[in-house]
Amino acid sequence: MRSIKKIHKAISAPIGNLITYRALPTPSIDIDGLDPFLFLNHHGPQKYPARNSGLPFGPHPHRGFETVTFILEGDIMHQDTGGHQSTIKAGGIQWMTAGRGLVHAEVSSEAFKANGGDMEILQLWVNLPARYKMTEPNYIGLQKEDIPEVTLDEGKVTLNVISGRWQDVQAPISSLTDIKLSTVYFKAGGKFNAQIPAEHTIFLYVVRGEISVNNQSVTKLNLVEFNPDGEDLHLEATTDSVILFGHAQPYNEPVVAYGPFVMNSEKEIQEAYQDYQQGKFGVWQD
Repeated sequence: MRSIKKIHKAISAPIGNLITYRALPTPSIDIDGLDPFLFLNHHGPQKYPARNSGLPFGPHPHRGFETVTFILEGDIMHQDTGGHQSTIKAGGIQWMTAGRGLVHAEVSSEAFKANGGDMEILQLWVNLPARYKMTEPNYIGLQKEDIPEVTLDEGKVTLNVISGRWQDVQAPISSLTDIKLSTVYFKAGGKFNAQIPAEHTIFLYVVRGEISVNNQSVTKLNLVEFNPDGEDLHLEATTDSVILFGHAQPYNEPVVAYGPFVMNSEKEIQEAYQDYQQGKFGVWQD
């Protein structure tokens, strides 16, 4: 079995009145500690009242990586300077390839701001290798019904196939670097087994509940870091649980991150700021 190197507790990092836990990076793991997975913010869970101001993520730039946003509760209205716009509801995801650069906003819909409701969102940043840093930006928004489900262990486990492939089920998203990502829902006692290439980085974050990971208990708001020493992964839910699960071949390249940009050198970060200031990421249309 793949051995666990360390379990990292997400830290409280509220954004105004938005409950936020940052699982990566934290004081115990650097931004390049799970190459190519860079960053994870867990927003919520919380209940918004009627006539609220919604999510605070107005227009801001990105370059050099991809954002994958998982809407567990509530909704997100996306808009970017590449001309993409959509509102994704609970159970859906947004996959944005920032590439050479664009400006986007992720805010709540007018209906959510008027009526309120439950909100819980995960945002994961996935690095791009040097050869794709300046690729053309792209955006894919998928509703819950667009994402195939695989039912395992006599209905006790449901795996949402978001990118890559699970057994004979192909995900709707084929990432540039064959990154595999899924959300997995467990009923208490549910078991999930997988074989992951030993050289791959595994990303496993417990969103809700408690699970046994290769015979070690992991509770909610914890990120598991593995050693590259085995292929077998055995998960069993102690309670009803949800995890964010993925794996990928590491890039083994320098990571230089500053604000909304992730590149391979300080020079490239400076160029990103210059290009953004010169309007090369596109012009925001309200």
